[in-house]
Amino acid sequence: MDIKLHVPATLRSYCDGASELALSASTVREALEQLERSFPPLYKSVCDETGEVRRHVNLFVNTSLMLKQDGLDTPLRAGDVLSIMPAVSGG
Repeated sequence: MDIKLHVPATLRSYCDGASELALSASTVREALEQLERSFPPLYKSVCDETGEVRRHVNLFVNTSLMLKQDGLDTPLRAGDVLSIMPAVSGG
């Protein structure tokens, strides 16, 4: 399945400045595996050493939070948009 991965501005330096990446994956897990092969620094910003999504990062499939669906096994369909949303904090 061809999907788009939306990369926030804070992480674009890890993927040659791209705001979107085209991936072919049928689950979120497969998309992250492809990201690990193609852009390891970006992958390491999203996932920890065990392959789980970092605590301070949320992934959305279209407008739905991945964790509220099937986690890493959330299915993807052609045309879906997977968005990386790092937490924002400060004072």
